[in-house]
Amino acid sequence: MAKIIRLAILAVALFAFLQTTVAVTTHVVGDSTGWTVPPNNDLPFYAVWAAKQTFILGDILLFNFTTGQEDVARVTKEAFLICNSTNPISLITTGPANYSLNSTGEYYFIGTLNNNCAQGQRLAINVTTSPGPTASPVPRTMPENYTVGGNMGWIVPPLGEIAYITWAYNKTFIVGDTLVFNFLNGSDDVASVTKEAYNSCNFSTNLALYDNSPAYITLTATGEYFFTSTYQYHCALGQKLAINVTGSGTAYPPSSSAHSPSGSHGPTASPPSGITSAAPSRISGGYLFGILTIAMVVFY
Repeated sequence: MAKIIRLAILAVALFAFLQTTVAVTTHVVGDSTGWTVPPNNDLPFYAVWAAKQTFILGDILLFNFTTGQEDVARVTKEAFLICNSTNPISLITTGPANYSLNSTGEYYFIGTLNNNCAQGQRLAINVTTSPGPTASPVPRTMPENYTVGGNMGWIVPPLGEIAYITWAYNKTFIVGDTLVFNFLNGSDDVASVTKEAYNSCNFSTNLALYDNSPAYITLTATGEYFFTSTYQYHCALGQKLAINVTGSGTAYPPSSSAHSPSGSHGPTASPPSGITSAAPSRISGGYLFGILTIAMVVFY
């Protein structure tokens, strides 16, 4: 009976240990880039970074920024979509800043200074209770039509490029899908361009140009695609779209490399020197088994 009691106590202790060990990882937001306006006009930068992470209840976000030059605000989804920092849920103005993820669900963060949010300083994440295996969604195999911009269509967006980033965010594009661009004939067009042309709004060479609405563009290969309008100032005012096409139905935002048939996402950046995780990494079953074995020997 005494052995059974001791084993019960051991089980409770191990359970408590597991609860306190699994849920503590510090995520350095943006890795070595930190929390700032993304370089090279890479607006989906933080979406790409977040897609490579797993956020668990109890984890910590570390926002590296210089006090007085940046800040970080947690906002609602609605405020996130339009870069509205009027009534943030919380605002941190002193960097570097730690933010504890103390509840499950979606979190939205933006920079409130200048026009930083519209330039890409915005992060959306989802926090779950466990890092364990979850049911994988069934990959979509049937092609679909996507009307670019929804009811807004293909125009110079009132809020700038953030409108089309928001439209494409979390959508899954696979080979065989068709993008439908609705615009006013004679007043607009849509061009398929390289990453370089997308960033610079230089249209000396286009991969393809469509000037008749509606324009139907079928996605025939995996990789990154970039579209914009060639009409004067339309690109600079935000009439541009970047998407990533997969073969499996798993969505990733575009990375910083130019479109190629095979697609690529580039290397993962390393954390800044001198910054390490504030807690152990996810605990493994083998590690727990070893602790259990040692504890049983001690108790016996």
